[in-house]
Amino acid sequence: MSLSSMCLALTLIRLTLQARYLFIRLYNFYSISLSLYKAYIVWSCKTTPTKFPTFLSHLKFPDMASNPLRRAPTMQNVIRRDRRGSMQSDDTALVRQIRETHTPGRSNIVDVKPILHVIDEIFHRSTAGTDGGILLGTHVDSQEDRTYSLSYDVLLQGLSYLIQKIYIEISCQSLAGADVHTSTMELLRSLSNYSWEAKVVLTLAAFAVYYGEFWLVSQLCTTDPLAKPVAILKQLSDIIEHAASIKPQLEAIDNLIKAITKVTKLIVDYSDMVKLQSQYISEDTPPLSIATAHIPAAAYWAIRAILACASNIAILTGGRYEYAASTTEVWELSSLAHKLNNIHEHLTTELENCRRYIVERRYDEDYKNLIHLFRSLHLDNMKNLRALISHKDDIQPLVIGRSKVRFSLEVLRRKHVLLLITDLSLSYEEILILEHIHNDQQHRAEVEYEFVWLPIVDAAVWDEAKRDRFEDLKSRMPWYAVHDPLIIEPPVIKFIRDYWHFDKKMIIVSLDPQGRVSSENAYHMLWIWGNVAFPFSDERETALWNAESWRLELVVDAIDPEILKWIDAGKYICLFGSDDIEWIKRFTLRAKDVAIRADIPLELVYAGRSTATKEKLRKLNRTIDAENLSRTWSDYTSTWFFWSRLDSMRCSKAKHHMTVDNDPILREVMTLLSYDGSDQGWVMVWRGSAETVRANGHLTSSTLDDFEKWKSAAADLGFVPELRNQLKQRHQPIHCTRLIIPGFGPDIPDRVVCTECGREMEKFFMFRCCTD
Repeated sequence: MSLSSMCLALTLIRLTLQARYLFIRLYNFYSISLSLYKAYIVWSCKTTPTKFPTFLSHLKFPDMASNPLRRAPTMQNVIRRDRRGSMQSDDTALVRQIRETHTPGRSNIVDVKPILHVIDEIFHRSTAGTDGGILLGTHVDSQEDRTYSLSYDVLLQGLSYLIQKIYIEISCQSLAGADVHTSTMELLRSLSNYSWEAKVVLTLAAFAVYYGEFWLVSQLCTTDPLAKPVAILKQLSDIIEHAASIKPQLEAIDNLIKAITKVTKLIVDYSDMVKLQSQYISEDTPPLSIATAHIPAAAYWAIRAILACASNIAILTGGRYEYAASTTEVWELSSLAHKLNNIHEHLTTELENCRRYIVERRYDEDYKNLIHLFRSLHLDNMKNLRALISHKDDIQPLVIGRSKVRFSLEVLRRKHVLLLITDLSLSYEEILILEHIHNDQQHRAEVEYEFVWLPIVDAAVWDEAKRDRFEDLKSRMPWYAVHDPLIIEPPVIKFIRDYWHFDKKMIIVSLDPQGRVSSENAYHMLWIWGNVAFPFSDERETALWNAESWRLELVVDAIDPEILKWIDAGKYICLFGSDDIEWIKRFTLRAKDVAIRADIPLELVYAGRSTATKEKLRKLNRTIDAENLSRTWSDYTSTWFFWSRLDSMRCSKAKHHMTVDNDPILREVMTLLSYDGSDQGWVMVWRGSAETVRANGHLTSSTLDDFEKWKSAAADLGFVPELRNQLKQRHQPIHCTRLIIPGFGPDIPDRVVCTECGREMEKFFMFRCCTD
C-alpha cells in the first residue's frame, strides 16, 4: 500500500471516530434536554394538574435502555440513587450481575500492597498544573531508584503480563468508544478468578500505565528527542498550547482518580481486616456481612470509573482536544466522583462498625485471658507481665524515669514486682515516700524487688497537657515505668479496676516471682512498715498485725528520729494538732508551765492537721518556730505522711475485717482521725513507748488549767495515769465528733461508731478542693 493510501485510510478512520464522537455528544445533549423537559412536564402536572392531562397521555418518551450506546444505568439514575442512600435496592439487580462474574480461586492470590505503592507513585508524578498548564519536571535516576525498581520487579513477576493484557483491553475499548457498563462487566468476567481487591488494583495498575504514558509523553515532548516524535504520532505535541481549554476535563479526571484510589484502598483495607482478624469475626457476622455485601458494587463502580477516565484520556490522545470538553462529559466525570465518594463514605462507616466489633471481641478475649493467666501457675512472671504491659509486643516497654534508659521486661524475670497503679493525680509527696522506701531497700540484703509504675489514663481525652504531666511525674522516679501510658490497653484497665479495685487512689499490687498476686494492695503495708513487710503478701500483713500493739513507734515510725531518742531517754512526749494558732499558743504555754510544776521532762511536737493546706501549714509552722512554741516538722511531706499512715492503718484493719469493738489499735486510730476531723484540736501524751492518754484539745486545755487541783495525785499515781482519770471525770456527753476519711471505695466502712460515746455516727458526703 502506498504512503498516500495509508494517509487516506488513517484520515478516514479519524473522521469516522470523530463523527461517532460527535454523534455520542449530540445524543448526550439530547438525552439531558429530554430528561429536563420530562421533569418540567411532571412538575407542571403536580403544580397545575388540570392543564396537561391530554397532552401527557399522548406524549411518549423514547426508551433510553434500548439504545446500544446507553445500555448501562445512566448517571442521572446514579445520582437519584445516591440521594436515597448509597447502594440501595435500585442496585440489587446490578449487584446480582456483578456477583455472577465472581468465581475466585485460591491459586490467584495477589499481594496488592506493592502494586498500590507503584500506582501512587505514578499518580503523584503525573499531575496537571493548577494554573491550567502541564506540570513539567525532570528526575535523575539514582542508585535508590534502581534498587526500588529491582525490588518491585521481583514482586510483580507473573503479574506484568496480566496488567499488560488489561492495559490493551482498556486501550481498545477506550479508542472504540465501547459502552462503559458492558466493558466493565467484560473486564470483571476476565478477572473472575481474582479477589475483589485484586480485580480493582490490577485494573487501576493497567490504567496507571495508560495514564502515565499519556503524561510522560506530554511532559517530555518539548525536551526529549525521543518523546517528540512519539507525541507527534499520538497528536500530543501541541497539547500544552491547548492546556487552558482542556483544564476542566483534566481537573475532573484528576478528582475522579482520587476518588477511585480512595475506594480502592478501602477495599484493600477491608480484605486485610478479613484476613488478619478472622479469629474475631466471620463473614456471616452482621457487621462484616453488611460490609461484604457492598464490596462487589464498590469494585464495579471503581472499575467503571477507571474506564471512564481512560475514555476521556483517549479523546485527548486522539487529538480531539480542539473540541473543548462539553459540560456533559465533565459533569459525568464529576458525577462518577460523587458516586465513588458516597460509596467511600458509606463503606468507611460499615468498616468502622466492623473494626469496633473486632476491638470489642479482642478486648473481651484479652480480658478473659488476663483472668485465666492470674488464676494459673507459671514458671516465672513473664506471661503475666507481658499481658499487662506489653500486649503489642513492644520490645522495650519500660524506662527508668530519671535516666530515660529503655528496658525490656526481662529485667523483671523471676523477681518480686510491685506495680504502682495510679492516675496522673499522683502527688509528689507519695513519690518522695516511695523513693525513701526504694532507697532503704538498697541497705537490706534480704529484700529484693522492683517498682513498676503503671499510669491509668483515658486515651479518649489524652492531650499534650496530660503528656507533660506524665513526663514530669516519670522524671521524678528512680524506678521502672512504662514509657507510654497508652500501651496499657483497655482490657488491662478493666481488669485492674474489676479485680484489683483500682479507683483513683493509688494501689500497689504485689506479684511474686511466678507472677501470682501476693497482695492486691500492698500500699498500706509499705506505708505502715516499709520494707519490713517484704515480701508484701497478705499473710505477711496478718503476721505483722498479730505482733503489733499501740505504741509510739507505730504512730510516728521514722518520721521524726528525735522522738525515738526521747523514748529511750524516758521523756514525756506530747503530740498535738490543730489549725487554730490561738489555741496552739494557749495550749503550748499551759503545757510547758504544767511540766515545770509537775517536774517532768516534756517535749512538744506539732503534728498539724490532715485537712490543712500546704500553705496554711507552712504559716503555722513558721509561727510556732518563730515563737519557740514546740517542735515542728518543717517539711509538709512529714505531716502528710503522718496522717496518711494513720489512714493506711484504718484501711489495713478494714481489709482484715477488724472493728473498733474487737481491735484496740483500730479504736485508737479512729479516735485520732475523728479528733482531727473536729475543730477542737487534739492532744496525745506518751511516756516511753506504751503509756499514753489522749483527748480533744479543749478538754485537755481545761484540765491542765486546773492542774493545781490534781497535782498531788499526779505525783503519787503518775502524771499520765492521773491525767487519764481527770479527763474521764471531766468528759461531757454532749460533744461533736467528725471523722473525715479521704478517698472512697472498699476502704470506707459501712458503720462507724463515735469513739467518745459509742453511738453510731451519721454519714455525709463532702466535696472539697484545696489550692496551695
